[in-house]
Amino acid sequence: APPPLTEELSKLGLGSDTAVQLRTLELPVDYREAKRRVTGIWEDHQPQLVVHVGMDTSARAIILEQSGKNQGYRDADIRGFRPEGGVCLPGGPDTLESGVCMKAVCKHVAVEDVEVLFSRDAGRYVCDYTYYLSLHHGKGCAALIHVPPLSRGLPASLLGRALQVIIQEMLEEGKPECKARFEENSTMVLPAKGN
Repeated sequence: APPPLTEELSKLGLGSDTAVQLRTLELPVDYREAKRRVTGIWEDHQPQLVVHVGMDTSARAIILEQSGKNQGYRDADIRGFRPEGGVCLPGGPDTLESGVCMKAVCKHVAVEDVEVLFSRDAGRYVCDYTYYLSLHHGKGCAALIHVPPLSRGLPASLLGRALQVIIQEMLEEGKPECKARFEENSTMVLPAKGN
């Protein structure tokens, strides 16, 4: 996500009613570096939930991604690198699903002036790649949110508030294994990754 959005999320936190520590981290649009950092996030912090936020320049709404894909990564990143064979994790399942029901989050969340949509195709680029790895390391306790570019009609303040509400709902909608992690662990890492 753009730096202003990362700053806005850090400033807002998750509200006084949520006993969760929010940490933000920007990831580059770089397959190898994203892989290294995502692995480090799960190994070093053991977060209860990792929420990846990626900007989609063609989006006109906030999009909640249900699943990450293992194959089809043919587009080069900012360094001109493509994963070998277009694969994220050799031998891994074709698809990994989030332990958060994104349809339920869409149904229950209401954000003024912003539409929230559900998706099962995160686009086979660094966002999708990062998401798949995070779902693998976190055993499903991860989420990916695609956001539109910041604009006069959608400033960082509005988008930050929308993400705060959505993440609060994600904490409510997690499957039992994620909820157990939510209760046991008091650290939340929210990597914001820009396109």
